[in-house]
Amino acid sequence: MHGDTRPLEYPMFKGLQRPLEFMGIQGRYIYWAAGAIGGAIVGFIVAYCLSGFLAGLIVLVAALGCGAALILLKQRKGLHSKKNDKGVFVYARSKGL
Repeated sequence: MHGDTRPLEYPMFKGLQRPLEFMGIQGRYIYWAAGAIGGAIVGFIVAYCLSGFLAGLIVLVAALGCGAALILLKQRKGLHSKKNDKGVFVYARSKGL
């Protein structure tokens, strides 16, 4: 025995403790973006079959624009949904009294 009987220690990676991010879109909004892109493509195909290329292109651009705007507005509020109650609240009773 050489006197040092401690087991070897190895550094452990515990993650960054930050939400997943892809191209500026964070966390669950990545799935929202994928859904918006998929919906825009399906909308393009349907509009293209029914009315032609120009209508399909208009639907594609409108769906992508609306999806991007919704995601950016929601993401600006925060990653987790918060309930913002607006109004006047009157508490009739307090536990301290």
